[in-house]
Amino acid sequence: MGTEEAALGKLSLLMDKLINFSIQAGEKIIVAIIVFVVGKLLIKLVNRLLRRLLSRKNVDEGVKTFLFSLTNILLTILLIISVIGALGVNTTSFAALLASAGVAIGMALSGNLQNFAGGLIILLFKPYRVGDFIEVQGVSGTVKEVQILNTIIVTTDNKVVYIPNGSLSSGTIVNYSKMELRRVDFVFGVDYGTDFGYVRSVIQELIDEDSRILKEPAPLIALTELAASSVNVALKVWVKNSDYWGVYYDVNKKVYERFNEKNISFPFPQLTVHNA
Repeated sequence: MGTEEAALGKLSLLMDKLINFSIQAGEKIIVAIIVFVVGKLLIKLVNRLLRRLLSRKNVDEGVKTFLFSLTNILLTILLIISVIGALGVNTTSFAALLASAGVAIGMALSGNLQNFAGGLIILLFKPYRVGDFIEVQGVSGTVKEVQILNTIIVTTDNKVVYIPNGSLSSGTIVNYSKMELRRVDFVFGVDYGTDFGYVRSVIQELIDEDSRILKEPAPLIALTELAASSVNVALKVWVKNSDYWGVYYDVNKKVYERFNEKNISFPFPQLTVHNA
């Protein structure tokens, strides 16, 4: 009987410890869940307040998206540490471990650190803004967002392209939206023997009819090249940035129609063969 009573006593003690541990663990889990839920609500609240504050200050859209990304990452890290602390883990030791791991992760993710630094450089020097039409690394499109690591570009055929900020900050960027005016260049080939003065007057009539083409800077019409099969006439006109493509397509169409009306011929490639 003594042995059975001792075994029952040990089992009872073990059950008591298990119940106490379950209660304590349950309490910590419940507290951690509450911390997580409250933390998520606070993050949403902070983001909402930050969005209102930046909207009132008329902050650049690229700066807004960058700050939102950075704030979300920092607050999420703080929330994770808080939840781990609520579970009973020593946050001091965890922070030290996180710092040590951060060094190793930083070395492994050096490219992302370069992208982060590139994002800061872009926001500081502003080579482009949200809404600008740019060309970079063979991609042309409108800047939709400047995030903490990437810039999002939407191409003219509605593709979404993510380009790392590191390469953007150190590479060549062509910004078509930076200046208010833009020059449209054309080259038209006509037959040899065609009167250049006549061609010039026909083109001048066309550009005088288009109110989008600016008088200053003055348009340029010049004979630019005596090519193998054609006399090439250059036309250079200045327009507002927003009118660029409309003028480009319309002038090409009108020149084709007007040249046909005025009997100005477009040459075809020719090859002369001499018999020996």
